Amino acid sequence: MTQKIIALVDGSIYSESVCHHAAWIAKATGAPVGLIHVLGRRDVSEARDLSGAIRLGARSALMAELADLDAQRAKLMNHQGRAILDDARALVEQAGAQDVTTRLRHGDVVEAISEIEADARVIMVGKRGEAADFAKGHLGSNLERIVRTATKPVFVASRAFRPITSVLVAYDGGRAAMKAVDHIARSPLFTGLAVTVVTVGAETAEVTKGLADAQALLKAAGIAVETRVIPGQPETDLGKLVEAEGFGMVVMGAYGHSRIRSLVIGSSTTEMVRSCKVPVVLMR
Repeated sequence: MTQKIIALVDGSIYSESVCHHAAWIAKATGAPVGLIHVLGRRDVSEARDLSGAIRLGARSALMAELADLDAQRAKLMNHQGRAILDDARALVEQAGAQDVTTRLRHGDVVEAISEIEADARVIMVGKRGEAADFAKGHLGSNLERIVRTATKPVFVASRAFRPITSVLVAYDGGRAAMKAVDHIARSPLFTGLAVTVVTVGAETAEVTKGLADAQALLKAAGIAVETRVIPGQPETDLGKLVEAEGFGMVVMGAYGHSRIRSLVIGSSTTEMVRSCKVPVVLMR
């Protein structure tokens, strides 16, 4: 079975960017696109026991009216979800993708991803959700939960789509970073893109060897690659480099090799996703 590009759309200002990036990946890889919209539990009708809240003879009529309002709201939320998916499908197809499906799901977004990610090659999500304009200082809570639990690469779309010609790979020698380099070498998405593998810190013999190994792997795959060591701190200096040199995308591990895996994603990762104005691909 061909693995899909799973793209989450929620009607936020980031959804259009998710759609355009999904189409870009689809055209480069030939993979189908699966558009998913998840109606949370609060968005649909839930059974509520109001028998103690209404008294006297009006209780039966009011209970029936409340139940009818709940049903109408659930129906409207379903219609809205379908409309979001229809619009997203039109955008992806207009951008050149050929094989596009849509699916409306109910429940928790992380649970939904866990059920379908076995068939995914990448999971795409906007940096922030429906409250994006009011949440510029922090990541969307669902994004952090998705990164913590997903086993496939997570593509975090920027606010707007721009053609991508160059990629910065944040490389610290850890397992996730090595997995990211291997993924790039195997994926047709990176054919024709200029890749720069960057380590932040001191230029030690171990760092030099790690970068040479990464470069050799990518060159063997026919990818144009250069390596670089820059001083400073990953949390701040990688983002400055992306901005200064106009990289179109960042690929990095979700956890650094020196960080104990915990319930939060690595601080460098969090800061990169928060501050970068370009897409960030996170590898576990």
